[in-house]
Amino acid sequence: MSSIEVFSTCPQSTSADIERYIQNVIDVARWSEEQGCKGILVYADNSLVDPWLVSQTIIGATQALCPLVAVQPIYMHPYTVANMVSSLGYLYGRRIYLNMVAGGFKNDLAALNDLTPHDRRYDRLIEYTLVIKSLLADGSPVSYKGEFYEVDKLKLTPPLPRGLFPGIFVSGSSDAGLAAAEAIGATAVKYPEPPEEYETKGTDRVSNSGVRVGIIAREDSNEAWRIAHERFPEDRKGQVTHQLAMKVSDSVWHKQLSEMPDKTESPDTPYWLVPFKNYKTFCPYLVGSYDQVAREVKRYIAAGYETFILDIPPSEEELRHIGTVFKLASVEAQR
Repeated sequence: MSSIEVFSTCPQSTSADIERYIQNVIDVARWSEEQGCKGILVYADNSLVDPWLVSQTIIGATQALCPLVAVQPIYMHPYTVANMVSSLGYLYGRRIYLNMVAGGFKNDLAALNDLTPHDRRYDRLIEYTLVIKSLLADGSPVSYKGEFYEVDKLKLTPPLPRGLFPGIFVSGSSDAGLAAAEAIGATAVKYPEPPEEYETKGTDRVSNSGVRVGIIAREDSNEAWRIAHERFPEDRKGQVTHQLAMKVSDSVWHKQLSEMPDKTESPDTPYWLVPFKNYKTFCPYLVGSYDQVAREVKRYIAAGYETFILDIPPSEEELRHIGTVFKLASVEAQR
């Protein structure tokens, strides 16, 4: 799409029966690659199939698309993560990206007996990621003794092929998340506020930053909004579910978006929170004409956000429309 890195998002296994789900994953992966996406985010939580197996399906269906795998420390040892990255690199010659997840749904964590407080989960995530990075670095034995993890002369075999060291992302919506991103050299990903909020303050202190945002754009703004309201209608049941989720979540970004004023939910601005507040998706949207949305994207780029993670695309056509936005934004950003 441009020099800016764009990732799409893989469908969730709860969205369809298994036969249709596998084909949907393959379709979305191929659309994403054909429309120039660098990679594709693969979710992980207690209700979903294993993200590594989904990622292998994606690799098998595409030529170069990079899975961005959600990795939660409570699910597996850091050696297992490093071994998966190395194994996929060895077998397929494909680079993997890691989305390091400190939290999750509170009930999921409780079911796994993980009662670690929010900020301490990021302390654990730092150690976890440092062990993974050390194992993947050059094939040398790794010894590490921290508060949460300890390994002694642990060696990864086969070593990761050259040039396939993973890109690493982490949520950067809280101070603890930003500190973790800085400590592990990760791209800090935000669920962003409207872009004007960043024009004076810029990005946070980390060197690499990105945003998670959905996009609906057409040549005509009215047509884009018609499609947006058709796809994400107001839903009282969804609003109640969102409110209940807020009560059991300690997510900083979830709280930040939920407390944003309703004035952002207007055709006067491309920034739109109705899908999020109606529990239809987990990110803000930008809606409008190609030019309008491209201007908003350009403002994020100007503020220092160089990675964009999109919502799950409903069709290849939608990705083509999004591609038009990024082409326009990239041209504008280079002027």
